[in-house]
Amino acid sequence: MVGVSDGAPWPTRPPRLVATDLDNTLLGPDGEIAPRTQRALRAAAGAGILVVFVSARPLRRLRELSAHVAGHGVAICSNGAAVLDVGADVVVAEQGMAPDVVVRVVTLLRDAWGADQVHFAAEHAGGFDKEAAFTDSYVVPTGSRTADRIEEVLTDSTLKLLVRTSGPWDHTFPARVARVIGDEALVADSGAPGLGEISAAGVTKAVTLERWAADRGIGPDDVWACGDAPNDLPMLTWAGTSFAVANAFPEVLAAATHTCPSNADDGVAQVLEHAISLTTP
Repeated sequence: MVGVSDGAPWPTRPPRLVATDLDNTLLGPDGEIAPRTQRALRAAAGAGILVVFVSARPLRRLRELSAHVAGHGVAICSNGAAVLDVGADVVVAEQGMAPDVVVRVVTLLRDAWGADQVHFAAEHAGGFDKEAAFTDSYVVPTGSRTADRIEEVLTDSTLKLLVRTSGPWDHTFPARVARVIGDEALVADSGAPGLGEISAAGVTKAVTLERWAADRGIGPDDVWACGDAPNDLPMLTWAGTSFAVANAFPEVLAAATHTCPSNADDGVAQVLEHAISLTTP
């Protein structure tokens, strides 16, 4: 089997761990796990290959995939800020931002854009809270709090601070947010239009995945990683072998060691099937 765009032969040694992004990578365009992918996930588990989902999704949006995640133990979410034992529905690790850090970040962004131009929401282990002016693409979960200012509803640990602007924006918005807040926190770009996703300084998918793998005696040479968006780049460059789905951002296609078919064509399932084939003498 070869990569579809660069013709580079795929690896001939099986991985111990496959780490994959979800949206626009493992999941199809409809946001679901296709039957072929479901079969590949079960077969990988049977072949002794660990599969870990590594996603920008918050905790609340990983639980909807529990039927597919639980067999694989854990999911790394919120761009690396939390690790969820999906079977037990328990957060086993988190690295969030303290309230004072969030307040400093929010103040910098309001000063840069204007208090009436930027609007915030916060993801935390207990759920989701937002400012009244913040618009979300998904249904706001029951029990979420709404306030005029996000400072009124902060918890002890914010896993991910979300920011949108009601002013003009384009694809450079996450980079502009990053320039404003500097070293206070880290901004990830998952490809969501007009959204800045802010985590604690130093928190990435790669950092949390590396720590989780090392605890199990797994180094980067035994890891295959799959992704599509800029926030996947640290994970893809850390892993010994990386796959960009054919629908990935140009910079991701350029950085990955291999290209696999798109998420519409079950690309990650094909990667898993190849990995499984290498475990059979």
